Amino acid sequence: MYNQLVRKEVMSILEKEVSSFLDKFLTPIEKIWQPSDFLPDPSSEDFKHDLDEIQTFAREMPYDLFVTLIGDCITEEALPSYESWLMGVDGVNQEEKVGWASWVRSWTAEENRHGDLLNKYLYLCGRVNMREVEITTQYLISDGFDLGTSMDPYRNFVYTSFQETATNISHRRVGTLAKQSGNGKLAKMCGVIAADEARHAKAYKHFVTKILELDPSEMILAFEDMMRKKIVMPAHMMRQSGQKAGELWGHFSDAAQRCMVYTGQDYINIMKELLDEWKIEHITGLTEKAEKAQEYLMKLPSRLQKITDRLSTPDLQFEFSWVKN
Repeated sequence: MYNQLVRKEVMSILEKEVSSFLDKFLTPIEKIWQPSDFLPDPSSEDFKHDLDEIQTFAREMPYDLFVTLIGDCITEEALPSYESWLMGVDGVNQEEKVGWASWVRSWTAEENRHGDLLNKYLYLCGRVNMREVEITTQYLISDGFDLGTSMDPYRNFVYTSFQETATNISHRRVGTLAKQSGNGKLAKMCGVIAADEARHAKAYKHFVTKILELDPSEMILAFEDMMRKKIVMPAHMMRQSGQKAGELWGHFSDAAQRCMVYTGQDYINIMKELLDEWKIEHITGLTEKAEKAQEYLMKLPSRLQKITDRLSTPDLQFEFSWVKN
């Protein structure tokens, strides 16, 4: 259990800088891209040509890559769960129009565009059973999730630092593979989403850096706790029609691993990146318990590497209800 009063005090100190966080890490609404910037215009004479191009490339996408794209879209579409979770974090007062509440709302507003763009693309591409996708999305929001963070801001910022970096990798890789096959439109869509995720990851990593200056021992203990539990992705409760909550996640993860969009090695690499970003090895003045946590964290990547090197990805493709036969 953590000290809520200390957490709220630290969050209160950082809250004075939230306006600068908004300016530094988010983009003004009037300047940022919108989904319609990348989708074909139905009123244009080129609409049928653009639509035919989207559908042709979609049919040619490898099954696992296409499924990963759909799963990424569903993950983005479950945004209401993420906003409601963050609004309940200690130190966030959702009744206030400014401060941390304004960060959560503004971050959500930027993230919301991602699902809008990918959903419309999938609807237009003609290869997707949209009703099944919509059922999975509704289930994902309805089932909720447990990120292992409780309402602790320290643990939540570790989680979002990791998760935003992971989604950046996933969207960027889908975009790269799409570009290699000539699918320029999808590549651009995934590219701009990945760029957003990279900015958001920088923000949450910055928040942890600031907390390490104010409360280093407790921040490191929170980091250790999250890594011992292992970071679960926000869509870990994913299911499709006729399944129980969480039954689909393993199949989706296998597909993402087979097409090399997001792998166990990426998990290790993110861990190393965070250790380096936060200079965990060089933090001094820690409590005895925090020093042990520091030691555990620094040894963890090599331990995970040994496990990952022994694992193999299942070759068997799973039949997702999302994809039309």
